[in-house]
Amino acid sequence: MSTLCLLPLALLLDALLGEPRALWSRLPHPAVLMGRVVSTLDTRLNHGTARRLKGLLALALMVLGAWLLGWLLSLLGPLVELILAAILLAHRSLIDHLMAVVRGLRTSTGDGRRAVAMIVGRDTAAMDDPAIIRAAVESGAENFSDGLIAPAFWFLIAGLPGLLVYKITNTADSMIGHRTPRHEAFGWAAARFDDLLNLAPARLTALLIALTHGQLGQWAAIRDEARRHRSPNAGWPEAAMARAIGIALSGPRSYGGKMQDYPFVHPDGNRTPEAQSITDCARALWRVWAVLTGALALAAVVLG
Repeated sequence: MSTLCLLPLALLLDALLGEPRALWSRLPHPAVLMGRVVSTLDTRLNHGTARRLKGLLALALMVLGAWLLGWLLSLLGPLVELILAAILLAHRSLIDHLMAVVRGLRTSTGDGRRAVAMIVGRDTAAMDDPAIIRAAVESGAENFSDGLIAPAFWFLIAGLPGLLVYKITNTADSMIGHRTPRHEAFGWAAARFDDLLNLAPARLTALLIALTHGQLGQWAAIRDEARRHRSPNAGWPEAAMARAIGIALSGPRSYGGKMQDYPFVHPDGNRTPEAQSITDCARALWRVWAVLTGALALAAVVLG
């Protein structure tokens, strides 16, 4: 069975089941296993001299290992490919995290901070409600690209090997791709390769959000703001989502106790959004998911 036929089924399975606690409380999630691989390579190689070269070697080992494992697992048949693809897509879990922030804010600002801290890397201790909401929406837009569109894209192009290569790279970027003294050299290769793998998916995500929310006429503005963003890829889905739900995103925030004066994305949007904006973001992501899944299913029927 082709990846074109398997992908819409995997998208449906992920949307229905998400991350069953009963299963992953007993077994390690594949993402956890990937994290252990990254951590082991970081511990064993990230010391001494030539750290950038060692980071490149670590990335090569991860990519080759993931490709080989994906190829071997694909030999077990389409059912295994379907189940693994559904596990490694992360739409339902993203929506669940976003709605957890909404529920937290309904209780208190502190609960909202604790919920959003689960999905963002910035400092959350001093956030007010609008900052929490913007952070959640930004995370929703960016992680929709990283957690659904990009893995689906690479699964469609290169099957299970491509999907595993993307996921191990994205995991490595999240763990060692930061510009800290320890990882600036060692994590350089993982960060740059992750940027490369997300180049097309991030722009596709922005296009899908704009297309499904009548914002194609704003494409030039989306493109210009995305190019000014601190990330080569994250700005695309953020700029599209900001216009889709009418709020301003990005702006000043704190990392490691230090304020960063980032410009707003869609600065004319609402800068003091309410929790409803997170719900609007979740609905927007479901709309894109539905259009994408339907289009893939139709293509599978016609071409498969």
